[in-house]
Amino acid sequence: MSSDPLSEKLKHATAIICKQGMVPFPVTDTAVKAIRMVIGNAEAELDLIAAFSEAPSQTLAQLVTSSGMDEGRVMHLADSLARKGLIFNQPSSNGTMIYRLLPLIMVGLMEYKFMGPLSGSPEEKALALLFEKMLSELREHNQRHYDTLATHALRAPAVDRTVPAGRSADGKPIRIIPVQRRVENTEEMILPSQSVEAIIDKFDEIAVGHCFCRQRRDLLGEPCQTNAPVLNCFSFGKSARHTSSQGFATLISRDEARRILHEAAQAGLVHKTLHPGSREDRPETSICNCCKDCCDTFRLWRDGTMPMINSTYHLAEIDGDACSGCGTCVAWCPTEAIALGDDGIARRDENACLGCGVCARFCPESAISLKQGLRRVCIMPPRLREPASLT
Repeated sequence: MSSDPLSEKLKHATAIICKQGMVPFPVTDTAVKAIRMVIGNAEAELDLIAAFSEAPSQTLAQLVTSSGMDEGRVMHLADSLARKGLIFNQPSSNGTMIYRLLPLIMVGLMEYKFMGPLSGSPEEKALALLFEKMLSELREHNQRHYDTLATHALRAPAVDRTVPAGRSADGKPIRIIPVQRRVENTEEMILPSQSVEAIIDKFDEIAVGHCFCRQRRDLLGEPCQTNAPVLNCFSFGKSARHTSSQGFATLISRDEARRILHEAAQAGLVHKTLHPGSREDRPETSICNCCKDCCDTFRLWRDGTMPMINSTYHLAEIDGDACSGCGTCVAWCPTEAIALGDDGIARRDENACLGCGVCARFCPESAISLKQGLRRVCIMPPRLREPASLT
């Protein structure tokens, strides 16, 4: 008995999407259900996704050739898939329109589906549950292949970059300890912007959407424990044009962006920025403002799914003489990098510190400074079971 052609196309399209991006997913029935929920029975859209099997980014002419469709058909279907969060369609720097098939996460379908205003409908909740199950299946897969995951993590680029809080809760500048280094030649690496304000000042086009992590957790019945503000997910330039044109975000002014960022800092959120292809020499595409309980980057690390791979130019330095042992920094640290020693003094694990500055922001004794120095932080997730049991 022959199989249903639409179901076969759906499985094929799902397999192509699962391969995209920095986090490949296993092709499971759950993933197929999620793509079916997003695309429905739009067979022609599945055919266009199939055209990306060999090249995830294509010009219109290339996509016409790979799909066998005419230009008008390709543009119509690509526009529809962009609205659904599966295609990024923006012109390159030379004005050539590029169509890129998006991954499931980081940054792709999951982020865009939960970035816009939500109604709390049964359909939204059902999709949130499917993504939660997919992440659970990814965790099981990665735990079964933990050693391979660890090897890959050693050479993988940083997923995002942490930009520190600049001021303490009472408005005073956090003390920065300048890097001490000898300049041996005139070719110095140009560091990306080290404050969110500097990033905002770079761009004429700024869009803000809802935090997709906090919105999705709320749909799952797990509202943010810190009651963090939600409308503070930023995109810039080309990404701002895309998110605003698809209804995922709204264009705003620089002044409004600064106000929202100030509100995020007051809530103790961690500023994390993304660059195209993890290349920090290229302008930022977005800023996430992350709480420790909802943020997928933190959650996927804590629950054993993914390593946390981050770039930072700062490291928290604790003055033991000034530390009162109150534990405020321990409570705020998103990566559990700080603990109180037997003597009651806070101590920081350099290998787990993202340099976010949230500990320094809320330290009542101003005992924490930020030391400069470019670092790559890679924290492996817990190994949940011994390999022998993973049969």
